[in-house]
Amino acid sequence: MLSNETDILAAAEAWRRAGRGVALATVIETWGSAPRPVGSHLVVDDAGNFLGSVSGGCVEGAVITESLDAIADGRARTIAFGVADETAWQVGLSCGGRIRVFVEPVA
Repeated sequence: MLSNETDILAAAEAWRRAGRGVALATVIETWGSAPRPVGSHLVVDDAGNFLGSVSGGCVEGAVITESLDAIADGRARTIAFGVADETAWQVGLSCGGRIRVFVEPVA
């Protein structure tokens, strides 16, 4: 679901204040054709609810999974998706580009 930056960050703050585990995913690099620009956010809570977008398609699902892992283990991580990856078609980044996404738990 697309939303504006303020909505996404406000949701992260509200969810955290409500006692939920929260992770924030941010596009930190793109190359070539990419569905979302650098700075795009996706916030995820520990129940799998999310707001925002970092890519689309199955990439979003993979980022949500990584976000849930970050909430569980408390560690940030950088994940990359690109057409050079043999899994690129599986996760839906068949547009010929590459993206890197930073996923961090929100304390």
